[in-house]
Amino acid sequence: MSKALFVAEKPSVAIEFAKAMKQKTNKGDGFIESEKAVFTWCVGHLVSMSYPEKYDPALKKWRLESLPFLPKEYKYEVISRVKKQFDTVKKQLHREDIDVIYVCTDSGREGEYIYRLVDEMVGVRNKEKKRVWIDSQTEDEILRGVREAKPLEDYDNLSQSAYLRAKEDYLMGINFSRLLTLKYGPSVSNYLDTNYTVIAVGRVMTCVLGMIVKREREIRGFVKEPFYKINGKFLYDTIQYDGEWKAVEGSKYFNSHLLSRENGFKKEEDAKQLIGDLEDSNDPIKGIIKNINRKKEKKNPPLLYNLAELQNECSKRYKLSPDETLKITQELYEKKLVTYPRTDARVLSTAVAKEISKNIRGLAQYNLLKEDVAFVLDNEKYKNFSKTKYVNDKMITDHYAIIPTGQNIANIHKLSPNGQKVFELISRRFIAVFYDSAVYEKLNIETMIKEEVFFTSFKVCVEEGFLKVLNTTEKEKNDVDLNTYKELKKGTQVNLEQFEIKKGETSPPKRYNSGNIILAMENAGQLIEDDELREQIKGSGIGTSATRSEILKKLIGIHYIDLNKKTQILTPTALGEIIYDIVNHSINSLLNPELTASWEKGLDMVAKGDIDPEEYMKKLEKYISSKINRVITLNNQNTLFTKFEQIPKTSLDKIYKKNKSKQSKTNQEKTNKKGICKCFACNTGEIMENSKAFYCSKWKSGCKISIWKDALKPYGQEVNEALILKLSKEKVIKDIPMVLPQTKEKGVADLELRKDMSGAFELKNFRRNNNQ
Repeated sequence: MSKALFVAEKPSVAIEFAKAMKQKTNKGDGFIESEKAVFTWCVGHLVSMSYPEKYDPALKKWRLESLPFLPKEYKYEVISRVKKQFDTVKKQLHREDIDVIYVCTDSGREGEYIYRLVDEMVGVRNKEKKRVWIDSQTEDEILRGVREAKPLEDYDNLSQSAYLRAKEDYLMGINFSRLLTLKYGPSVSNYLDTNYTVIAVGRVMTCVLGMIVKREREIRGFVKEPFYKINGKFLYDTIQYDGEWKAVEGSKYFNSHLLSRENGFKKEEDAKQLIGDLEDSNDPIKGIIKNINRKKEKKNPPLLYNLAELQNECSKRYKLSPDETLKITQELYEKKLVTYPRTDARVLSTAVAKEISKNIRGLAQYNLLKEDVAFVLDNEKYKNFSKTKYVNDKMITDHYAIIPTGQNIANIHKLSPNGQKVFELISRRFIAVFYDSAVYEKLNIETMIKEEVFFTSFKVCVEEGFLKVLNTTEKEKNDVDLNTYKELKKGTQVNLEQFEIKKGETSPPKRYNSGNIILAMENAGQLIEDDELREQIKGSGIGTSATRSEILKKLIGIHYIDLNKKTQILTPTALGEIIYDIVNHSINSLLNPELTASWEKGLDMVAKGDIDPEEYMKKLEKYISSKINRVITLNNQNTLFTKFEQIPKTSLDKIYKKNKSKQSKTNQEKTNKKGICKCFACNTGEIMENSKAFYCSKWKSGCKISIWKDALKPYGQEVNEALILKLSKEKVIKDIPMVLPQTKEKGVADLELRKDMSGAFELKNFRRNNNQ
């Protein structure tokens, strides 16, 4: 009897597929099996690209002469730590009773790549292969995905895109890291007084580093400038209001060089001069209401969350890093609580919109939203939902926005506190789109004194709408009653009670935090705070929703940037700034967000079949070759050294103080090292000492003896040089004082090394003290 094979990305997913298909399974080693199907998994990547030395052993040594490294054919290998699972998957793929293979890895570019690498290494032929593409791990969605699975070859363009992305990152990383390390590494090491410096470069990583360094330098170079604003306090009968002066057209100061960009004067005396001009008589100063405008304004519910928006929100609210948010959302996905997390879309598909009432009804038992969900259901607010801006098939590539599935609500209390918070955010944003817009009443007053105009504005929320659901700081305070101002009309004369000068200072740009850097990456380096505008101009970004948090994590891991966990603020380290300067003076196009985004757009076009993969590869190889040839001819090390000198010393001290101290200690240890005695084990080497143990000088030749300094600590004895010397002379140290760790009894024992010469001690003939 033939069977179907389901290849998932993780064991948990394979189990969910088996459950959804109502298969009674038996557990194997790395797979589960029923009468009709076999389910196995890849535990992430099982295969990786080979390092250059696998092409030629000589390439293990980094040399400029070996660059550029551009293989004609690429080599791949099984990752050693997961070889056992690879062999299991391989065995299942080659089984004679398997006639159809369902590829169930994550529905995205990386998931496609994970399976295709295995397929290529295993060489599966003459079997039907189908691709399962799902948006959640609910039973209905899994069954739909299997039922509607398409031939694997329908995803060949996506596969080509995945292979190209990997080759691009591989080639840029290897070629440019080797190039810049060989060219500039010695200069960096000399400056930092370190033995060796590797300069790590990446297609996306280096661009993001550049964004963070540029922002830091803008802040560092920012000079605060004072400005002076003028406020007028006006009175009509019992009605009081304030107005802020602005130099609009018709003003004596329109486009004046005396003005700051902040609608005030650069100097206080100029502000006083204007006030003096308006107070040029002893009569009370009168103002005329030039314009008064009352209007209502609607604010629509925000679009649904994609991963970038969710990561930004969690960073702001809960100080969660993008990596933490992704892990939490992935967990929610695997627990069937939300849909696929690694999505760029903020809208839903027409097909999903037709069935959306199921998701809403599922949330009816969610205590935090019970009333809000009941309102949506009772008033059938989901009717005609497919005609709203929250549904748009054209704005979806792989997956729609992140929304709650409406399933497993009873298990929410089992989530971690942060898991519950993230689920609540996703659920509130989802339910909010079924509510009416919030309505604001705005009142704008323009009060004129002579030719100068003072502006007043009020904004009051009169209908809460969706804000009730969001339960956030977006709610406006209704502490102003606009009826107070209903007697004011155009042409009304008002009294000026007083002028007031308000001093302020220009502000530097804000540092990136872990949330808004993700939004900036999504928009090719532009940080656009407005939600709807950001969605309108969104094109190709830097990295993808699946990789952005990993890029930040890597930059932090290699100490190019720092993340303040309390504030989630990102700052470059001294080393990060040095790397930035090197790239800026050698391959500065790597720092260009638009160029980096264009590479990503090219990959998307390959996935859509709009660009030939070979054409893309030729452009990539040409780019790498031209940059290498140019950098090799540069002679700008002295210029860079000058740049390094401009990096704040405090930053350098902070990063490298510990490193230099450690290095100094190591060098001192090397200088002072002398053998204590002949080795107990091999009798040819000498016993040496380091901070933790005594070991043999011939350890490289295979002598493995290690006598740990804390080995006798439980017995109240110290393993020091004197004890080692005594042991070398006497072989057995008689009557050494001891304390038994279990009973705390004091006594003496005989001490010797074990016969296996591993370096472990053996205690014999313990004798208690007589006075105990």
